Amino acid sequence: MEPPRNLDADNAPSDDEALLDPSEAAEIIADDPDHPMDSDDNDDPPPDGAQEQEEIPLQNDSLAHFDHHTDSIFCITNHPLIPTAVATGGGDDTTYIFSADIPSPVFPPSYESSPSTSRSSIQPIAKLTGHTDSINALAYTLPHGAYLLTGGLDGQLRVHSTTDTSYPLLTTTQEVPEINFLAPTSHPSHPNTFALGASDGSVWVYTIDPLSDPANPLQVLQAYYLHTEACTAGTWTPDGKLLATVSEDGSLYVCDPFGEAAIAGITAPSSSLGSQALVGLTAADQRFAVEDGLFSIAIAPSGAFAAVGGAHGMIRVVGLPRLGTASSTSTSATKSLKGSGAAGKPKGGRQIGGPISTSGSTPGSSSAGQAGVILASLQIQTESIETLSFSSEHSSLLAAGSVDGSVCLFDAAHRFALRRHIKEAHDGYAVVKVAFGSGRSSSSAAATASQAASGTDGRDTKHSSSSRDEEAASWLLTSCGMDGVVRRWDCRGGAGGGAAAAGQQQGLVKEWRGHRGEGEGGGVLGFVMTPLGGATAGQGAVVTAGDDAVSLVFG
Repeated sequence: MEPPRNLDADNAPSDDEALLDPSEAAEIIADDPDHPMDSDDNDDPPPDGAQEQEEIPLQNDSLAHFDHHTDSIFCITNHPLIPTAVATGGGDDTTYIFSADIPSPVFPPSYESSPSTSRSSIQPIAKLTGHTDSINALAYTLPHGAYLLTGGLDGQLRVHSTTDTSYPLLTTTQEVPEINFLAPTSHPSHPNTFALGASDGSVWVYTIDPLSDPANPLQVLQAYYLHTEACTAGTWTPDGKLLATVSEDGSLYVCDPFGEAAIAGITAPSSSLGSQALVGLTAADQRFAVEDGLFSIAIAPSGAFAAVGGAHGMIRVVGLPRLGTASSTSTSATKSLKGSGAAGKPKGGRQIGGPISTSGSTPGSSSAGQAGVILASLQIQTESIETLSFSSEHSSLLAAGSVDGSVCLFDAAHRFALRRHIKEAHDGYAVVKVAFGSGRSSSSAAATASQAASGTDGRDTKHSSSSRDEEAASWLLTSCGMDGVVRRWDCRGGAGGGAAAAGQQQGLVKEWRGHRGEGEGGGVLGFVMTPLGGATAGQGAVVTAGDDAVSLVFG
């Protein structure tokens, strides 16, 4: 019997029949091994573990940069008489000093035969080591910047002489676990004197006098143990006589380190403060209480009141005692210290007390005035107030920068009414610092130091050109934030602060970019303002401290 046939096999074409005859081809395309294959998987997600490549636009508006730090730059300061001499301290436990005085080329780069596409870093003048943890605070002493102070999270205080470009170490001490701030006083009778605030809540006042005691050049004038938690910020009154500090425990204390208030007959209103402080407000007073602590402080140019900022957008404005300028008071207080040996609401909120005065008291007079009185309670922003700054008496503005990314301007001359709320000042990223002025000329810094040394107030130069420059600059506010951007605002006018308002409507004058930011391991942690030299003489510059370990010079 014959086996069944496979019909499909019988009908299948042979190999010869399946091939196309070359004569039947309309066109022959040559094989190109380099031709890319068609792919339709552009919309498919990347394989596991792979990341999509995203183009990031880079913008660098800086004139120069300093990149010798190997970790975040936490603090920055500049010399009071040579403001282009900048000191930076960082997480690499190192302090660098460099010059921000940028030399300008004779011809622009377009005239060069072989223009360079990159630039080199500014070279350091000095490199200071010796700390075993991050540098957290820097300051030059007043009035002449004779010493540079460095404070670290290791608790060390190191004093370097500035008489030599190598910045030799004069002395060092360690009294506290961590140093949070250093604040020099401008008191004409107490040169090279400064305050130190610590993580254990203590506050120390030192003076540097190597001539009186070469073996012990750093001498303790006062030590205060009033705060019960970390002392977060401190500042002196403009005359350098009183010291105000705040703490994470929500307290504010105003002390009289040189005894001038006591000699003038001004004492603490509460016997519980004893002789330690002239003003003391704590969270126990519900009118003053700021839950979760205070983090910033600023004192008005008149010295009449202080503003303190804390958690949840809270700001309190408190009256201060006024000390006269009688020379006898200063002389007596100086003699007593010799020999010490080796720290809201939209319209301004609730107003407490009498009328607010932003002017100074009668020359030579002293008065308790509204000392300790809560003059205003403000709450516009929603998160912590990290920075505060008063403008000059020309404009009487208070600026507040918040972790919520906004900046508020209050009018101190009109019961702290809200003038402007810049809600998107730094695109929702924390505002780290605000400061009035432009740094356009070094004349004001030199004049301030000269006035401090002579004990004058500089009123005879009121109508000079530098005074007019200061008046114009008093309306300019510079801010920096964790978005990595520095911005400058014109605070004149009363533009409303809606989130939809354009930057120009909010008074934005200029912005400088160049740092990493927006949560990408960057941000600007501070800045100083300084004049520029060379072909850019007369212009103001901003020198930054970057979380990306770079300092940029913007102009």
